[in-house]
Amino acid sequence: MSSLPIGVFDSGIGGLTVLRALRQAMPGERFVYLGDTARLPYGTKTAGTVARYALQAGGELVRRGIKCLVVACNTASSAALPALREAYAPLPVLGVIDPGAVAAVQASRTGRIGVLATEATVRSGAYERAILALRPDAQVTSVPATLFVALAEEGWIDGDVATLTARRYLAELATAAGAFDTLVLGCTHFPPFVPLLRELLPPGCVIVDSAATTAMAVRQLFAAEGLPAAPAPRLLATDGLERFARVGSRFLGATLDPGDIERVDLA
Repeated sequence: MSSLPIGVFDSGIGGLTVLRALRQAMPGERFVYLGDTARLPYGTKTAGTVARYALQAGGELVRRGIKCLVVACNTASSAALPALREAYAPLPVLGVIDPGAVAAVQASRTGRIGVLATEATVRSGAYERAILALRPDAQVTSVPATLFVALAEEGWIDGDVATLTARRYLAELATAAGAFDTLVLGCTHFPPFVPLLRELLPPGCVIVDSAATTAMAVRQLFAAEGLPAAPAPRLLATDGLERFARVGSRFLGATLDPGDIERVDLA
């Protein structure tokens, strides 16, 4: 097995949920994570801008030496995956949308699937295409939930503001989609809201977070079983190291020290 780490990047700290799942699924692997916090959020940018940012973030990780690139950002996965694969071939490049679509199709009984995502991901139609490719009779409805990104970055995942915001987004989704039995969290910033969403959703509605399924897709590339525990992941960010550590600790499920995070500039 190559001793090179697996590279993971996101627009901010949301991708730490994917990194957390990867570490749980592949405890013997090394990881390097980059959060482009200086240019957060990607979800309100045009597809061209997101693709440019993603190529810069991916390029930084590739230059450091990695054996696989995981795009732990739904917006970047929807806008830049083909460009990343072309730029860094033959390096394996995996996004989060296809694994999320697989999990949604497997979970849904009726084929009525709701998606909460960023504005850019919704606009791209990436989840609709991925789900319909697997289940042509599915009815997929997507609603932008951009404010969730800011609330997650602030750590406001419960309380009145988060509850009112979640109610508003779910009401918009219900109005557009009618009854749905599966909800896809189409942004890696959204998993911290799962406890709140479970309180607000009808009983039996399945919440799909692509982090675990993405981790399984990456694991299939590498035989990680039987390896000794790897050291803590190397963390990079483009700005706000103290904030990255403070809020990122919740996403990763481990205490982060700003002194252990390297600041990088992307160009």
